[in-house]
Amino acid sequence: MDVSLLEKYDSQKMYKIYDDWPNLAKKAYASDLESIHFEGIAHIVFAGMGGSSAIGDLFASILSKTNIHVTLVKGYLLPKTVDKKTLVITTSVSGNTVETLTVLESAQKLDCQIIAFCSGGKMEQYCIDNEINFRIINSIHSPRASFVTYVYSILNILHDIFPINETDIFSSIDSLFVMHKQISSNNLIDSNPAIHLANWITGIPLIYYPHGLQSAAIRLKSALQENSKIHTIAEDVIEACHNGIVAWENPSTVQPILLQGTDDYIKTKERFSIIEQFFIDNEIDFKKINSVDGNILTKIISLIYLFDYSTIYRAILSKIDPSPVKPIDYIKNKI
Repeated sequence: MDVSLLEKYDSQKMYKIYDDWPNLAKKAYASDLESIHFEGIAHIVFAGMGGSSAIGDLFASILSKTNIHVTLVKGYLLPKTVDKKTLVITTSVSGNTVETLTVLESAQKLDCQIIAFCSGGKMEQYCIDNEINFRIINSIHSPRASFVTYVYSILNILHDIFPINETDIFSSIDSLFVMHKQISSNNLIDSNPAIHLANWITGIPLIYYPHGLQSAAIRLKSALQENSKIHTIAEDVIEACHNGIVAWENPSTVQPILLQGTDDYIKTKERFSIIEQFFIDNEIDFKKINSVDGNILTKIISLIYLFDYSTIYRAILSKIDPSPVKPIDYIKNKI
């Protein structure tokens, strides 16, 4: 791996955006976007698709240990439980995602609170026309590459909603700078953990994850599919022990990845240990990936940075341009 290969195959220079992720996160959190306060919220609906939906996944993880009920909508329909104590958050980096626009239109007809995040497009105009709260957050390269800009801008704008203090937010940004030293294009050596993971992936990755790190696992799956153009599977490790694990009775090109948190629930740790021994006993090669220490935001954001960059490296190793998503463009043109 060297810069000349990155320059040759990464036509839109996605890797340079990822090299700048820590700075983008820092600038986004310090931005002067006007904050907004919502009162009496008991239910939050995050609506978004693709790279935008990953933002909702992350915030759902952060809110998972609060009294706020969280619903993720990756489609057209709002849950019937939406009421005046519900905040519907629609995110479309492009501003033109048809599914998310449909959710926004449905929410506007209900007795609920709403805020939209986009870079412009139809969503901005709809919010202006219907006097809906919205904030413009610029897109950088693509929805998936804009992830940290949106996450930290939203943390800034909706800081009253999320149970994470400013110290933990700054710690998560610091973790991005630490990770940058290890995985960026300034460190293109074999010990680079993102390159190491990219080299290891030669078949179909299957990510086993604990509930608390679901958002990181789903993000890795999506990034491998979009950037590396390879099929990927993600399964909750506890649920997999009741079904998916049986598939290992047959030889396979699937490659298991054990994604673990430093403070997983004790029974989850026990299950990972059992599965690890099962793979060893059956001579199945697997990869273990542990989160860094720290708060939930730090854990997830560091993992996503590692994972996203590894999928860019995997694309380059396969002589694939990570940026274009032609099948997605095909479907959008047919809608």
